[in-house]
Amino acid sequence: MIFRSFGALVALTAMLAGPASAATSMGSMMAPKKCPPPPRFGGANYCNNPKLTNTLALIVAGGGPAHFSTVTAFGVLADGKAAAEEAKLIKQYGKPAFGQYIKTFDFVIADSLKIVTAAKVALPAAPSPNPKDGKALAAALYADGVGPTGYSVEYMLDHLVTHPVHVQVMKDIDAKYGVPADAAYHVVTLQIFKDLKAVYGL
Repeated sequence: MIFRSFGALVALTAMLAGPASAATSMGSMMAPKKCPPPPRFGGANYCNNPKLTNTLALIVAGGGPAHFSTVTAFGVLADGKAAAEEAKLIKQYGKPAFGQYIKTFDFVIADSLKIVTAAKVALPAAPSPNPKDGKALAAALYADGVGPTGYSVEYMLDHLVTHPVHVQVMKDIDAKYGVPADAAYHVVTLQIFKDLKAVYGL
């Protein structure tokens, strides 16, 4: 299997046909009035409106809301280097841990979908950057993770799904797979984006 997994993100619902502004969707509905203390897995929290055009770009890159696949999404992000990245991560973390990472990430997608569907969150009418442009998408997602302490997975996920949704998904990972799996999810995603940064010179 060619590894094409992207650490972090989200598949939403079929609210893609009609336009929706970020000001009236995830940000205004869910962003906390006061940003909480630093996250448990390092970095900083992002508590303003999400970058929903990037979220939509990731969803489309992964096959769309009804058929989102982490395999497909990272295939776009890593372009022709997905197989090499898979081999590197398996060597670095071991095959069982790598398999659990994919399983955890799949759960993250399904759980995020469940949460945002219940909240009736809508996405913008069009994605940006181009979901077929792996370098541009990787650069946009990496930029979402650059905060006051540098790049962090926590900051990126807050940017994509809001801080409250991110926190709830982490709690759900803890309940289903345990805190170590949650921590590993963040660690491996961090490594993936470090690798993407090096490949593309971000």
